[in-house]
Amino acid sequence: MTSPASDGQRKLKLLAVTACPTGIAHTYMAAEKLAQAAAALGIEMKVETQGSIGAENVLDDNDVKEADGIIIAADKDVALDRFAGKKVLSVPVADGIHRPEQLIEQVRSAPVHAGGQSATAGGGAAGSGSGGGGKERSAAYKALMNGVSHMIPFVVVGGLLLAVSIALGGHTTPKGIEFDKDSFWFYVNALGGLGFKLMLPIFSGYIAFALGDRPALVPGMIGGFLAYDGMTIYGADANAGFLGAIATGFLAGYLVVWIRKVKVPKFVQPIMPIIVIPIVSTLALGLFYIYVIGQPISWLFTHLTSWLNGMTGSSAIVLGALIGLMIAFDMGGPVNKTAFLVAVGLIGTNNAVMGMAAAAIPVMPLGQGLATLLRRKLYSDQERETGIAALFMGFFGISEGAIPFAAARPAQVIPANMLGGAVAGAIAGVAGVTDSVPHGGPIVSLFGAVGGAAMFFVAIAAGTAVTALTTNALIDLKGRKAARRGDVGVGVEAAAGTGAAGAGAAGAGAAGAGSLVAEPVLTGVGSGSGARVDAGAVGGAGVGSGGGSGVASGGGSPAPVAAPSGDGAGVDGAAGAAGATDVAGAGPEVLSGYLTARTVKVQLASQDKEAAIREMAEMLASTGNVRDVDELVRVALAREAQGTTGLGEEIAIPHAKTDAVSSPTVGFARSAEGIEWGSLDGTRAKLIFMISVPEAAAGDEHLRILALLSRKLMDPGFQGRLVEAPDTGAVLEVLREIR
Repeated sequence: MTSPASDGQRKLKLLAVTACPTGIAHTYMAAEKLAQAAAALGIEMKVETQGSIGAENVLDDNDVKEADGIIIAADKDVALDRFAGKKVLSVPVADGIHRPEQLIEQVRSAPVHAGGQSATAGGGAAGSGSGGGGKERSAAYKALMNGVSHMIPFVVVGGLLLAVSIALGGHTTPKGIEFDKDSFWFYVNALGGLGFKLMLPIFSGYIAFALGDRPALVPGMIGGFLAYDGMTIYGADANAGFLGAIATGFLAGYLVVWIRKVKVPKFVQPIMPIIVIPIVSTLALGLFYIYVIGQPISWLFTHLTSWLNGMTGSSAIVLGALIGLMIAFDMGGPVNKTAFLVAVGLIGTNNAVMGMAAAAIPVMPLGQGLATLLRRKLYSDQERETGIAALFMGFFGISEGAIPFAAARPAQVIPANMLGGAVAGAIAGVAGVTDSVPHGGPIVSLFGAVGGAAMFFVAIAAGTAVTALTTNALIDLKGRKAARRGDVGVGVEAAAGTGAAGAGAAGAGAAGAGSLVAEPVLTGVGSGSGARVDAGAVGGAGVGSGGGSGVASGGGSPAPVAAPSGDGAGVDGAAGAAGATDVAGAGPEVLSGYLTARTVKVQLASQDKEAAIREMAEMLASTGNVRDVDELVRVALAREAQGTTGLGEEIAIPHAKTDAVSSPTVGFARSAEGIEWGSLDGTRAKLIFMISVPEAAAGDEHLRILALLSRKLMDPGFQGRLVEAPDTGAVLEVLREIR
């Protein structure tokens, strides 16, 4: 058997491509580890990195021609057509960091790539890497978050227009809340209704778009319209609601992906994406929905209606709980519609059933809005803003305000909504609350349509509290489990920086379920920050240019000041009292001047992650670049809630993108004992870099610095020198090695 370094008498030549969803740290860490392992084995290797600043060290045709094998260590799509006829091993990017030697051995027996495929997030297009299923789930999650992020504006605008029109121009009638025809508020209400009508088509369309690109947008949106208003479009017994829109989005996206794989004559190829694929996929999805999906929905609606009508004579607490459960389940879908229509049909003979429904209707948006207020760290800025809008919509009985939350985290939000709805319905049932109009929420009580108003509000308050507390508990539980498993991008997503997905879309973003280390991303949690993911999405990478250097250079620079032994400060108290003069050796700036002596601590006093982040934020504030330390800490901790920034190997890179800082600032600190950071290799963080940039920051310079930092941290010698540096000046000298 030949040695790994040779193939017969010829020296083995391998290629590699590394990539991750955000293209910052993992991309370069994996490249560095693979290159180091190849050099140690005497193997020639060239590694192409597909990072946020574009592809670097690109593999050319000659490289591929001479290669004995190609390793694809990636958590995103990598085109493989150029590697046709070569042995290709596709694995998650984390494997490139943690198992480089094994990958070099495995690629020699990898299957030969036949062409026409791509490596998706370490999946198995051509490789034997593990984690393919997890990566597919990650792609699906990112698509879901893409739909949510585009849907949110329609929910907020439509819901608030409806709420304002109801408050200022609506009046109760036996048919519900109505408006004087052709009045100002009649048209405001109509505009709000139009926003809601577009909500599910946009949601479904952009799920499909994330999977199948532009050709999938049309079938996805048309499928969303069918889910929203199938009763009008083709005479369905009930609409499928947002759950149906999720189904049509994914069906349209994957259908287009499948159609694009069909080989067609060359003369047909130019019209495939603009004519053939949209028409074929729209027809296939639409007819499938009408004839296949629509039938079970009609059956469910019919049987639920019959069953629920049979329950109307049962115990008030049981009936109330059932009505509440059904109202809260799918918010406009067949289960919700069944409970609502049964309650409306009984207004003339038993309006207590409508009272149960009216108490449950506002619980979902009110509960989700309250949840964002109670545990702000679990949510992105856009989610918190959506939560405020949801509170407003809930007051006016507009349950759709909770849809963005349910769509982003169905496994956590829907059970919490149902539990809260059941509590509200049961209390209203026991108390004998009545409602004489087919509408819900506190607004109907103010219109005088509710009997037993005091208990009506008690029921709503109890259900809201249960929903909020349960939602946060389930999100927190999922985050803890994910941290133990090694998932990335849970909690916010998605992308934080984008809101529910706003994300995140975002965010969604995740490095993928198969990743073993979390991706350090410059993630904004503010509304409008870029996402994909997280969370990945997780969140929009992008750090700005600008920000002055804090390291003096040239003649007359003060000599380095050593940190005094005992307090571990980066700059001693005397220097701080004298104006906190930056340490500036004769050498070049560190990380383009974003890291200075003021932002170095040779020993942290903190013993846990939250305290360490606060201590480092206060250190960064000494530069004058931090406007609000508390806000900087909050944003950094919100990023940690999405997934640990502990890279493993005793390294952590907490970071925040927020206008709490006026210019980019980087800090470094050490902890001799190490701080538990949730690193997935189990190590405690001893070398900690904290990065903060303003929301408006942009430009490739910062991404370049992050890439250089990530590469250098993979050098054990560099890590050792950082650990052993006796004082601030020595630490800066080591950091100047980063080029």
